[in-house]
Order: sequence, then structure tokens, then C-alpha cells
Amino acid sequence: MPVNLKGRSLLTLMDFTPEEIRYLIDLSKDLKSKKRMGIKNNLLAGKNIVLLFDKTSTRTRCAFEVAAFDEGANVTYLTNSQMGKKESLEDTAKVLGRFYDGIEYRGFKQQTVEDLAKYSGVPVWNGLTDVDHPTQVLADLLTIEEHIHKPLNKVKLVFVGDARNNMGYALMYGCAKMGMTYTALAPKELWADKEIMEKAQKVANETGAKIEMADSIEDIKGADVIYTDIWASMGEEDKLLERVKLLTPYKVTMDMMKATDNQDAIFMHCLPSYHDFKTDMAKGTFDNQGLDIREVEDEVFRSSYSKVFDEAENRMHTIKAVMVATL
Repeated sequence: MPVNLKGRSLLTLMDFTPEEIRYLIDLSKDLKSKKRMGIKNNLLAGKNIVLLFDKTSTRTRCAFEVAAFDEGANVTYLTNSQMGKKESLEDTAKVLGRFYDGIEYRGFKQQTVEDLAKYSGVPVWNGLTDVDHPTQVLADLLTIEEHIHKPLNKVKLVFVGDARNNMGYALMYGCAKMGMTYTALAPKELWADKEIMEKAQKVANETGAKIEMADSIEDIKGADVIYTDIWASMGEEDKLLERVKLLTPYKVTMDMMKATDNQDAIFMHCLPSYHDFKTDMAKGTFDNQGLDIREVEDEVFRSSYSKVFDEAENRMHTIKAVMVATL
């Protein structure tokens, strides 16, 4: 059945069918192959795109900009808009929709990206909110297919850490849609919200996916993918002591990777990662408070298990596919 995504926004993968997600992954593969062969398509020639950022970024901004430039689009990077300050979100969206063919938003509330789509009249792409990160999960699915040689619906992904964060939820949605096994390995205090679990389970019932919460390391057995995210971000220093205490037993170690009992298992991380003490945050909290906030051992991060930089590169290819498909 043909897939036509022109004019669609990507706010969450929950809005897309498995067939539409498959189309985006396959388009990503095609565009990645062409880029590596030096083939320029100019599929976005004449298009103007604005990147609206309320949060700092490395991969999201660079991926959108390079992907857009590769296909001939023009990009505006906007961090100092009047949205929500001297101008309402609705008014800002209507103005940007008159100027641009597509809008990317990276910030806090999911409602913000949904309202931008509601009022702008052009495709809007979610570059990250507090509860979702769909462009990252598309890159993750592409990376899994490149390294795990089995159909996605046979893959078991274990997300280790805080199951309530945006990556935990986004991965749950992606796994549910693609019929995968998603296990969140986390302390019970940090298990996913019941309503979100129910929403994902409803999809899983249709696709044959398995969605579960667990707190025992034994549940890691059979995992094809071990995935984690940072435990704390800048501005959360007041929560560090409690979070480190809860999450230290769930740090990704070489022993954890071996406990999968799967020699082909891979380690993934959306980045940035605290895997050593070469960042101000990790070094500062250790020196000043004696807290080790590393969510993964450096040995794992730099090992053959780790596919984090393939994953990071794939942000560009999947974001390119999203823009090409929707514009």
C-alpha cells in the first residue's frame, strides 16, 4: 500500500502507523546510501525551514541543518523568538507558517509542539519535548536494523534507568508500534506513568509487541539492545543525591552487558552521556559532592558493544527522511 506523508507533522510516533514508520526507516536507508555515494538529490530545493529551539542541542540542530543543506533547503536557527514573551504561541506559529515550509521545535512542553502544528499550517517536527523524542527513536530503529540481524518484531530492547523520562516513553512508543519487546529496567519509584503504559499497551495489543516494567537485573537476559540515558541534567543538581542512590544499581556495566547472555547484544545511548569525568557536570559533582553520576561505564561506552556514534550519525539520515517525506 503506497505511503504519502506530504503535509504531515511528526509530533509523536504514536500518530503514525507501523507501515508509515517502516517507510521512513527505508527512506532513511536510501538517503544514507546516496549520501555516502556522493549523490545529491536536491529534494528540498527552494524550501525554507526554521529550527525553533528553547533547549540547547548538538545532534538535533546539526542533524537538521546538514540534512536540509544536503537536499538544497535554507535554514534559520532561532533561539531568541518572542514566542510566549511578547507574542503568543498562536501568533508566532501563524507568522512562521507564512515564512517557512516546515518548523522544527525543541523545548519543554509537548503542548507547545502540538500548538505550533495546530496554528502554523505547515509540517512541524518534534526535536524533543519533556515527554517524547520521535526523531531520536527513528534513528534508533535504523541503527538496530543495521546491527541486529533479525526483524524488529523479534528484537528485545531493555531501557535501563529512569523509565519516566522522554527517551523511556519515546522508545516505548516506537517498540509498541513496531511489534518489539520493550522492557524498562528501573527502580519501582521511576516506573512509567500508568496512563502512558496503558496507551502503549493498547498499540502493543494490535502489533504483538510486549511492554513491561521490571526492577530485577535478571530481566536483562535475552536483550538484543541495552539502552540508557543520563540520570541528571543541568539544573537538577538538587535532585542528584536521591537519583544517584536510586539509579546506581542500574548503571550499565560490562557485567550487565554479559548478563544479556547474547554475544550479539549492542549498547545504545541518545547522547550526551556521562561515561567518564571529562565533563564539568560529572567531574564537578564527583569532586564537590562525591557523587558518581555516570550512567554507563567508560569501558562499555568505548567497547565493541557500543553503537552510539552510528546512532548519532543516523539522526541526520532519519531527520532528512522525515523532511523529505513531509515536504
